[in-house]
Amino acid sequence: MRAAQFCKACGRVQPPQPVDYFAFFALPTKLNIDLAQLEKDFYQLSRRLHPDISVRGDEREREWSLEQSSKLNDAYRTLKDPIKRTEYLLRLEGIELEEQSKAATEKARASGQAKKQVVPEDLLEEVFELNMQLEELRMNQKTGDDDPALIKDLETQKDSLEAKFQALTDELKVYWSEWDNANDAATQRAALDKMADLLNRRSYIRNLVRDVNEALEN
Repeated sequence: MRAAQFCKACGRVQPPQPVDYFAFFALPTKLNIDLAQLEKDFYQLSRRLHPDISVRGDEREREWSLEQSSKLNDAYRTLKDPIKRTEYLLRLEGIELEEQSKAATEKARASGQAKKQVVPEDLLEEVFELNMQLEELRMNQKTGDDDPALIKDLETQKDSLEAKFQALTDELKVYWSEWDNANDAATQRAALDKMADLLNRRSYIRNLVRDVNEALEN
């Protein structure tokens, strides 16, 4: 059910309800959503929840308006983005993804702790070769050596990784439909596991591309 942003009787802003982002927009917990309608609902709610609208209300009502507006913005930013929307659903279902962000990498280096990440099995050989080439490039940069063939190989590998990254993004939509159309808990869980695995792979490949770009820019 939709969160009660407004009183049905008087239309005044109500205190925020503990509902998820889907419920806030009166949406079912599904991943294929009408983005045009989401945007329309967002702007409509934005106008009604704007703190200036509640200027005639008491202090409590103005605070509710600010809180509702903040949640509205967070919900919209999350649901309109396909990756954030998927990650949010996984969190709702109790599934945490591997932390593979750049911030996590830097934090792990600073603390001396190993960052939680798993190399996808089908990328093991490719990642090993790529890391060897990146190390060779860094050594060349330190010594001032130039190896155009090595740089060309890295650029080719980067293009290949970017293609895999895009393919995973497209594949994710297949699992959306599996989740949306699931009729039992086992099918739902299978779809969730596939999405989690795919997003972990996607994050890992994204970081590989970032590492290659940083090495080439230097």
